[in-house]
Parts: sequence; structure tokens; C-alpha cells
Amino acid sequence: MLRQFNDQMQRMVEIEYPPKRIISLVPSQTELLYDLGLKDEVVGQTLFCIHPNWAHQQKPRIGGTKKLNMEAIAALQPDLIIGNKEENDQTQIEELMKHYPVWMSDIKNLDDSLSMIKQIGDLVGKEATAIEMAFRIESSFKLLNKSKATKKVAYFIWRDPWMAAGKDTFIDDMLQRCGLINAFANLDSRYPEISHLQLQTSHLDIIFLSSEPYPFKEKHIAGLQEICPHAQIKLVDGELFSWYGSRLMKSVRYFETLLG
Repeated sequence: MLRQFNDQMQRMVEIEYPPKRIISLVPSQTELLYDLGLKDEVVGQTLFCIHPNWAHQQKPRIGGTKKLNMEAIAALQPDLIIGNKEENDQTQIEELMKHYPVWMSDIKNLDDSLSMIKQIGDLVGKEATAIEMAFRIESSFKLLNKSKATKKVAYFIWRDPWMAAGKDTFIDDMLQRCGLINAFANLDSRYPEISHLQLQTSHLDIIFLSSEPYPFKEKHIAGLQEICPHAQIKLVDGELFSWYGSRLMKSVRYFETLLG
């Protein structure tokens, strides 16, 4: 049965419903599909789709999020491909759209993610499960104990050059929901490069060093502490700040532990 759905880029996508051969191009959405119960329907995923681990080990891989293997995708004969505007390469997505139904998400905040979860649930025939999951996530964030004191924070995703999460990013929305002020949300770029001078003059209370995409470790703290001697520097789980699928069910407890 053919059905039509709108994706988050306001495109109409027609699929054979329910889809039986799904390829996911984004780690957080891949995990969501498995948590919705689509163990058999997911036939391909990226190198970075590491959750759940058994699927990372067993399922066919179709390249990276921005370097897709078109031949591997074609060999899997998907009846639905699910991607994301920011995480996937536009040129490759447009090429895939010529041959397959491609549903795209566009996520900048928690509301977008909750909508995505419910929309994908409808798309793959798991609407009730998705609605319940979205409700659980939304309820947990309503109960989140925000930071009692107003603190300025920088959330770094890269070094050499230093790059931070800025405005209109999902990470920025997570920081705000924790009651924190993103020190670099006033800059033009969504992921601005930050100079040593900017670090020194921003009067940061907290610096978060994310586990992804750059794998920050303890060894990176000392040099940064010299630049910002008064800031508290913490290594943080990037998945719980930036994965916008079912992993959000674990985020609030982590935030509360992190913020004490």
C-alpha cells in the first residue's frame, strides 16, 4: 500500500507502507529505529551507528554520514532511507532522492526531536510506541532541575581550532534546558571557532569538553585550564547532549548528575 508522508524539510515522501528495508544515515535515528522494535527492518546503517552494539557489529555498513557508499546502498535495495539535513551531505542526499524514498529530519531543539520521533513512528508503523517514547522524554525534561545559579558555559566539540556549539543548535537547546547560559550563542556561526583571547575574556564558569565528534580526554584539560584558570572544566558524554532520538530518555538523569 502506497502512503504519503511529509518530512521535516516540508517534502512529501511516498513509500510502500509499512517499509520493510530501511537504511538509516544518522546514528541517533538508527538507535531510535531499533528502540521502536525494527530489528529486522533496518538493513543498513553508517559506520558511526554504534548503538545498539550488536547491530553495529552485524548490520551492513553504508559508509559515513557525510561519505555514503552509493553502491552499498543500491545493493541493499531500500524501500526507505532516513537522513538528517545537518548530518548528511546535501549532494549525496539529492542523488539518493532520485532513486529512493528519502525522509529527512531537521533538528534544532527538543521540540523538533519529539516531533521527529512521532513522525518516524508513524512512518514505520510504530506510532503508539513512538508517542509513548516522546511523552516519556518530554515529561522527564519538564522535571529537570535546572542549575540554581546562572552560569556561563562553553561547550567544545573540536580543538585546533577550538570550536564550540553556538546558537540554533540542539546542544544549545540542551544547555538552556539545564539552566545554563551559552557564552558563544551570540556569535553568527552555529559552530564558531573560538580564539584564546575570546576564551580569556568570556569569564566562563564551566567548560564542557565533549566526547564527540572530537574525542576529548583528561590530557586536554590542563592546557585549557591555563587559559581559563577560574573555569570548571568537565569531560561530558556528547551522545547525551547531541543525540536527538531515543537516547534522550537517558539525558535528564545524566544532566542532573553532571550539574550536581
